[in-house]
Amino acid sequence: MSGRFLRLACTAAVAAQAVLAPSPAFAAPAPAPAQSVAELLTDLQQAYQQAEQATETYNATAERLQRQRAEVTRLDDELAIARRSLHASRTEAGRLARQQYQNAGSLSPYLRLLLARDPQHALDEGHVIGELARERAKTVGRLTDEERNQADLARRARAALDTRLALAEKQRKQRDEVRTRLSDVERMLVSLTADQLTAIADLEKAKTADAQRKLTTSGALSSTTTPPSPAGDRAVRYAVRQLGKPYQWGAAGPVSYDCSGLTSQAWGHAGTPIPRTSQEQWAHLPHVPLNHLRPGDLVVYFPEATHVALYLGDGKVVQAPRPGAKIKVSPIAANPILGAVRPDPTAASLPRYTPPAIPKTATEGSDEVFGTL
Repeated sequence: MSGRFLRLACTAAVAAQAVLAPSPAFAAPAPAPAQSVAELLTDLQQAYQQAEQATETYNATAERLQRQRAEVTRLDDELAIARRSLHASRTEAGRLARQQYQNAGSLSPYLRLLLARDPQHALDEGHVIGELARERAKTVGRLTDEERNQADLARRARAALDTRLALAEKQRKQRDEVRTRLSDVERMLVSLTADQLTAIADLEKAKTADAQRKLTTSGALSSTTTPPSPAGDRAVRYAVRQLGKPYQWGAAGPVSYDCSGLTSQAWGHAGTPIPRTSQEQWAHLPHVPLNHLRPGDLVVYFPEATHVALYLGDGKVVQAPRPGAKIKVSPIAANPILGAVRPDPTAASLPRYTPPAIPKTATEGSDEVFGTL
């Protein structure tokens, strides 16, 4: 963690204290003097991991709510069409019923044929009458089907609306859960001294460097970078253009992003839409070994797949780390790696590749997702 970033951490802690102004009943107690720096870092990591997990759960519900809104709209449109069709069928049925009533007192077709001066004309007229009868039967049958269809659509529309309302309420509760988790982190930061923040930053930096060294020397990560696919190149360049923009939970651009908001938008702008959340990206996209990574692939972190970053090549990723941070370039091993996925597994790599220029300031700040602010 740079000195500049540490100053931001102290500023954030003071600002959080001013904003929260908790009552004694809600104020977080100061850490016990005997608590080690490693224990403090662990506490912060756990708090941020819970916040990140709550954020991705919120994102998943937001996606479901968006799809449910579209489903409600679709069913409402179908119901409106069904009602117009039913109205037309009822009008037609009424016309045929009136016609049948007007002809009720006439002679039967058999007597008309016996008394007719022109039997052939009577037969032709009978054929027309038969066609009218068949038309009446079809109209009545269609009316019955359309009434049944409208009733079914109305039930489905009501159920879809109920689901939408339930999802909206669930999303509200999850939003409150995220805010609670982040408030817990803010109160914890307020309780730390400047010396503790510095010690935590030093430990965090050392842990990241050690994890990166172990990964690169283990052979799990290739020492050379395979060129990306055309879409992967576009995704990388989109992500690089977002460097320096702030993290905001639940955001998917263009002003701010959370981790999966950045990766989903990068690939969406590359012409390959992918799922919105890190869990869905891990669950639904094809997995790829770390030693086969190419720029544009997604690196997923933590056992619950609660964080994701976009691989740049040369052992680095671009990521939106956490609240209080900005989109930055980090070592791939800054956080516990779960695995990697490739949104376009069948696409060939570019024959030649020139990586985008990365500003020197893009690597400033803490690399760990759940480290200190």
